[in-house]
Amino acid sequence: MSATDRTTVLVMDMFNPYDHEDAERLTGSVEKILPSLARLVDEAAERPEVEIIYVNDNHGDFSAGPADLRQRAIEGRRPDLVEPLPVPAGCAFLPKVRHSAFFGTPLEYLLRREDIGTLVLAGQVTEQCVLYTALDAYVREFAVRVAEDCVAHIHGDLAEAAIQMMHRNMSATVMPGHSALGS
Repeated sequence: MSATDRTTVLVMDMFNPYDHEDAERLTGSVEKILPSLARLVDEAAERPEVEIIYVNDNHGDFSAGPADLRQRAIEGRRPDLVEPLPVPAGCAFLPKVRHSAFFGTPLEYLLRREDIGTLVLAGQVTEQCVLYTALDAYVREFAVRVAEDCVAHIHGDLAEAAIQMMHRNMSATVMPGHSALGS
């Protein structure tokens, strides 16, 4: 298997306490994508050649680890949007502080070390963190797949525009989550 054949599912910002200004708009979209996203993570966990990496905003707490962020999200306003998402043993977790999963994180180093060539983007928010991560992946010459039914948005019109931008300007393949891992 060559480096360009290796894939990772990048799950972004799903440990969310939903206590922010746009939470009400976002949660409706998260409700819709959660079953597809959980299936994608489960399928990826069954395939040893696929890595799963969770990248999550640390919400300004630089001492918070994965368990802390997940627990805060479960104790937040919508635990029903956090608890169903599987976190397979051994998957990587990277805290982030800004929109892109690459900004200020060791993500690029991890991907190169693991010979990953393709990123499957999933999580939230399509028109923000997913879009900026896609751009950063593209300029670093990673192949990008957007699992369209596994990304949540705040503004539907902006999400549609972001999907088009990722496809047209960043050569992203836009596909359903059940197809995103390939055969």
